[in-house]
Amino acid sequence: MKKKIPNTPVEGCKPEISYPCLWQYKIIGTDRESIIDTVMDILPNTDHLLANSHASSGGRYVSMNLELVVQSEEQRLSLYNQLVENTAIKIVL
Repeated sequence: MKKKIPNTPVEGCKPEISYPCLWQYKIIGTDRESIIDTVMDILPNTDHLLANSHASSGGRYVSMNLELVVQSEEQRLSLYNQLVENTAIKIVL
């Protein structure tokens, strides 16, 4: 079962982010193609860069970097939630 980290910042520790801005997510899963398919389903008409990052030494996990311009905090958090809720993805940072 995936543990979802709450999006609420610690009191007084919320970073100041000026939108629109370039944002990067690190996505970890068990299958590279499933991660690619998931990102394409979530962002079908959005310019983004999805690049290979690492694979675990046993090949059980892979990570990819997703980079795109987000227009607002709502969009950034919505995308995070869509990624986290997908069964092909184990962790989103």
